[in-house]
Amino acid sequence: MITNADSTYVALLRGVNVGGKNGLPMPDLTAMFTLAGCEFVETYIQSGNVVFKTDSVLAARIPALIASGIKERFGYRVPMVVRTVEELRDVVKGNPFLSTGVDAKRFHVAFLTDVPESDDVAQLDPDHSPPDAFQVRGREIFLYCPNGLARTKLTNHYFDSKLATTCTIRNWRTVLTLLEMADS
Repeated sequence: MITNADSTYVALLRGVNVGGKNGLPMPDLTAMFTLAGCEFVETYIQSGNVVFKTDSVLAARIPALIASGIKERFGYRVPMVVRTVEELRDVVKGNPFLSTGVDAKRFHVAFLTDVPESDDVAQLDPDHSPPDAFQVRGREIFLYCPNGLARTKLTNHYFDSKLATTCTIRNWRTVLTLLEMADS
């Protein structure tokens, strides 16, 4: 039973259905969330984006519950990041590249499981992948990759290793669509 008035969440799984690896049918993923106790579960595209409703207690447990279910059923581990609809709204409002006038099709957001230490953030090299740019804000890294994400060196691995956390990256269109789904 849902007990919170603001109980919409977005789960972002990393590395499912990418390049023929870690196959995970979205109906199976939806069923896992439903069996865990979530309601109004809806997925977006095949890469592990899930909008759902639940209370805050279950939402905090969802990453471990779903990861365990995926490991048991499919045999691999999947990192997951969960955000509230309010946090996702803040991400959309807080994109520092919006005011620059550059092509929004080249925006991405890396969602982190934890807030990185400021010393770790200071160690990031702003010239690691020119002409790409990034800004770390809380548990998100806003990316501008004019040559596309496939050509950047600003990868999950780079940020995970430098920031001692786990991230998953979504393009700007996906972020906006997930917010639209979560707000409906």
